[in-house]
Amino acid sequence: MEREIFTLKNSYTELPETFFTLQDPTPVASPEMVLFNDKLAQQLGLDPDTLKDEKGVKVLAGNQIPEGSKPLAQAYAGHQFGNFTMLGDGRAVLLGEQITPKGERKDIQLKGAGRTPYSRGGDGRAALGPMLREYMISEAMHALGIPTTRSLAVISTGEPIYRETELPGAILTRIAASHLRVGTFQYARKWGTPEDLQALADYAIQRHYPELPDTDNRYVEFLRAVIRKQAGLIAKWQLVGFIHGVMNTDNMTISGETIDYGPCAFMDVYHPETVFSSIDVQGRYQYQNQPYIAGWNLARFAEALLPLLHPVQDKAIEIANKEVTAFIDVYEEHWLNGMRAKLGLFHNKEGDKELVEELLSLMEANKADYTNTFRALTFPDKQEQPLFQAEAFKQWRHKWEDRLNKQKENNEDVHERMRQHNPAVIPRNHRVEEALDAAGNGDMDVVSALLDVLQNPYAHDEVHENYCKAPDTPDPSYQTFCGT
Repeated sequence: MEREIFTLKNSYTELPETFFTLQDPTPVASPEMVLFNDKLAQQLGLDPDTLKDEKGVKVLAGNQIPEGSKPLAQAYAGHQFGNFTMLGDGRAVLLGEQITPKGERKDIQLKGAGRTPYSRGGDGRAALGPMLREYMISEAMHALGIPTTRSLAVISTGEPIYRETELPGAILTRIAASHLRVGTFQYARKWGTPEDLQALADYAIQRHYPELPDTDNRYVEFLRAVIRKQAGLIAKWQLVGFIHGVMNTDNMTISGETIDYGPCAFMDVYHPETVFSSIDVQGRYQYQNQPYIAGWNLARFAEALLPLLHPVQDKAIEIANKEVTAFIDVYEEHWLNGMRAKLGLFHNKEGDKELVEELLSLMEANKADYTNTFRALTFPDKQEQPLFQAEAFKQWRHKWEDRLNKQKENNEDVHERMRQHNPAVIPRNHRVEEALDAAGNGDMDVVSALLDVLQNPYAHDEVHENYCKAPDTPDPSYQTFCGT
């Protein structure tokens, strides 16, 4: 008996029809498997061999609808660079939800699957390079322990797409806890009924926060839970030097996963004003702004939820303000605890924040590599950066060592804590671009080698040593684009 590709559920179709349009993917000319994530397939309870055979490739390309699927495109809205607009899945189709062996519900979405009613004049397609880029970055984020959507496969379509130039087309199979966004709730508030908004909130709670008590303030608890999830997520971004690039409200999930890897990258040289997006000319989404933009986005989420927070609007606004205002404190707690771990500190002490901020200021002044500075603090034999010779840094080091000596944990405990929280390997921009250039010339070996390394970012072994190096010549003008 032939094994089915997926065992799909379609809970999203139980929501009011205003939230989606049933939409089949558009078939492509000559689908071929380019990249496949065997480990993720197994975690999802899928058979890798079945997915990689001819029928599996057709399904992942959108040429064949799998059994049990009700393909759809989701509607949502969003503030894009501060401007509110109607949006939706303009080139993505949700096939359904796979229930994993652990009982988790995961969205199976095809990205680049053709035009939908929300395409707004676009062709609904995606280029191979950006789809490979999302695969690499999202899987690196997962290995770093950061909540994220995942990438199951990249399929080449055999069809060109046209941007500034002609490019090979591709489809990414994206796996997510769900694709519910802040923008989904903004859409419900703007264009739905109060009943639609409540149905969406109930669905999100059931799917992502089933532990919330069924009480009168359930939706306040829901708002608070999303705020806390996002505070933890953004702190994790900051701790590894990740810059998302386009933190629009449609790119913030209710589940707390990182989503939509467009103009994103990891810092090499530490600078708080680092921007990677080609269109972010005002620096709205620069590294140092990410926590504050997250708070702004969550304020928009709270606005959407106002009718559910309290029947009296002034009281609802008061509740929303209280919850949103708490975001930055929760974020800073996560961030400072993460920085303590990176410096081998086990307990909260007065002055820890100042110690961290002084180090970051020294890193900025000396144009130090962000990742390699913390790696060098972990492994003294790696201290080759000019920062470590600066007199001001030596003075800071005495303060840090004095702080370490005041805790009961020994040097081995400190080293192990730092080793587990300071990655050796990140998807450095020059390495990612090198891999994409090779893939564009038909050589996938460079992509595969980089992916192998990125799966073990905390390995700190000699095999990965070459991937730890910063670029020989830092490129301050490096930019990425909204191609994903």
